[in-house]
Amino acid sequence: MNASERIDELIAGIPDWRGATFARMREIILAADGGIVEEWKYMGSPVWYRDGMIAVANAHKGKVKLTFAHGASLPDPEKLFNAGLEGNARRAIDFFEGDEINARALQDLVRAAIELNQTKSKKKATR
Repeated sequence: MNASERIDELIAGIPDWRGATFARMREIILAADGGIVEEWKYMGSPVWYRDGMIAVANAHKGKVKLTFAHGASLPDPEKLFNAGLEGNARRAIDFFEGDEINARALQDLVRAAIELNQTKSKKKATR
């Protein structure tokens, strides 16, 4: 079973609002850029990559958490980040029951993460 199939299975196994939120979040992330690749890592977590890690997601009791690997370095004008704000690198968005996902703002964060990954890749290549 490939990573996308595992993620499908994970989402299907979450019968409450978290499954629907997870599915919508995934749809928004994948629509942000056609080059995004899904992986299955960290003992059962969906991870999205494009020129480096973008984000990892997990369903927890009472929330769905989306953690951006380099979130502290990303612009967040819509103030989506609401968790992990004390970290030096990572930032997270906790989605709770009834929360609406701001698709445009989330895609902007995903695209900013890709741009940051590409910038880091270029710097490594010029060394």
